[in-house]
Amino acid sequence: MQNDVVEVTIRAVFPTSNGCAVFLGGEDKIFVIYIDPAIGAAIHAAIQGQSAERPQTHELLGSILEGFGAKVMRVVIADFEEGVFFARLIIEASNELHQRKVLDIDARPSDSLALAAAAGAPIFVARHVFDSTDDMSEVLDRIVESGNAGEHPGGLV
Repeated sequence: MQNDVVEVTIRAVFPTSNGCAVFLGGEDKIFVIYIDPAIGAAIHAAIQGQSAERPQTHELLGSILEGFGAKVMRVVIADFEEGVFFARLIIEASNELHQRKVLDIDARPSDSLALAAAAGAPIFVARHVFDSTDDMSEVLDRIVESGNAGEHPGGLV
């Protein structure tokens, strides 16, 4: 990858009054994406290696990809406009003749993060998006230090 993207990890997932907050980042900066509570719980479960009794949508898609010999290579949070994040899901498939095809698919960040977490795929953020987000490192530190992280189901990952 070039300097136009920054690799991040999912640092924490917390429920909020309106959904879920997913904290993404590295050592230098952490930012937040707000998502639907159901997919937030799915991301947390995927990170913890847990699966539901019945397949969740991201697990179903992962199984379909695997059945076709494809895998999630990476996720890129590619843009941010008017308070909305946009992501690209990069999938690689090979056939029995060793022909390789890479698909770059427009996807919601929440779905992409769930697939990446389940597949163990890396997550990247476009540099211009990363640079334009507010640093939420101190907020995450305060949550952890206050002990409230343990009170939230789906808290720290």
